[in-house]
Amino acid sequence: MGMNAGSGSVGAEPDVLVEMNTTPLIDVMLVLLIMLIITIPIQLHSVNLNMPAGNPPPPAAPPVVVTIDIDFDGTIFWNGEALSDRSALEGRLSATAAMPDQPEVHLRPNKLVEYERVAGVMASAQRLGVSKLGMVGNEQFIK
Repeated sequence: MGMNAGSGSVGAEPDVLVEMNTTPLIDVMLVLLIMLIITIPIQLHSVNLNMPAGNPPPPAAPPVVVTIDIDFDGTIFWNGEALSDRSALEGRLSATAAMPDQPEVHLRPNKLVEYERVAGVMASAQRLGVSKLGMVGNEQFIK
């Protein structure tokens, strides 16, 4: 039989363990994690809005609508009337922007027109102060 006799010195102190016991630390950390998960409020995936009750009154008059058509070759039409150049369009847009109750401007580009022409009309409208501008006829671009 074998026996561990030690280092040979009589009355020597046993070696001190340098390793730390991490089991209690892990237990405490798990308890803190569970407490944190429990105390976090449940996130709702909805937005609460205060909506007005009842029906709104009908508008006094239907809105005035101005239609700007852009043909495939870049020709611009104002309510069906062909405009001679870009300055004529900008003159009408500035007159529209100066009205106290601006009409709605509906922009209806052709499917084949270059994007540069459409972007130019939109930029002119924004620069001149037209605030009610909308794209109409977008269903033609869906494939």
